[in-house]
Amino acid sequence: MRCPACAHEESKVVDSRTARDGAAIRRRRECLQCGRRFTTYERAEDELPLVVKKDGRREPFDRHKVVSGMRRACEKRPVPLAVLERTADQLERTLVESGDREIESRKVGEWVMERLREIDGVAYVRFASVYREFKDVGEFFEALRSMLERRGIALPADLPGRPDGGRFEPRGGGTR
Repeated sequence: MRCPACAHEESKVVDSRTARDGAAIRRRRECLQCGRRFTTYERAEDELPLVVKKDGRREPFDRHKVVSGMRRACEKRPVPLAVLERTADQLERTLVESGDREIESRKVGEWVMERLREIDGVAYVRFASVYREFKDVGEFFEALRSMLERRGIALPADLPGRPDGGRFEPRGGGTR
C-alpha cells in the first residue's frame, strides 16, 4: 500500500478491525520509510449492475453519487453521515443480491426516496423535488401530502389557495 505522505510502496499493518458491520476491514498501517501512520479499508468487490439512464446510456453503479445526492437532501438536517452510509450499504447489498445485470436509474431513485422518507421527511421532499423535477408548487404539495398521509396526519380542509387560484384539497375531494 502506497504511503499518502511519501508515496513509498511498503508499509506494515499495525492494527486490523472489522468495519461497516463486517462488510469491510479497517487497517492501521505504518510506512516503512517515513513512519507515518494511515488508515485503509478493504472490502470484497461485488458485481454491481449497470445503471440504465433515462436516455438509454449505461454506466456502472456509483455509490458516491447515491451518497452525494442523499447528503445534499439532508443538508442542515439532523441526519448523521453514518445513517446515509448504511443506507448506501443496504442499496448495494440489495443490488448484488438481486443478481440483475442492469437496473433502471428510476428504480434506484425510487429506492433512495423511500429510504429518505423513513429517515427524514424534509430530506425526502427535497430529494423528490429534484429527482421528480417538480414543475410547480402543486407537485411539491402532492409529495408533502403523500408523506403526511403515510404518517397518518390529516390535512386541514382550509388550506391556502394554489397559485392558479384553486384550492388544495385532500385526495378524494373530502375532508377527514
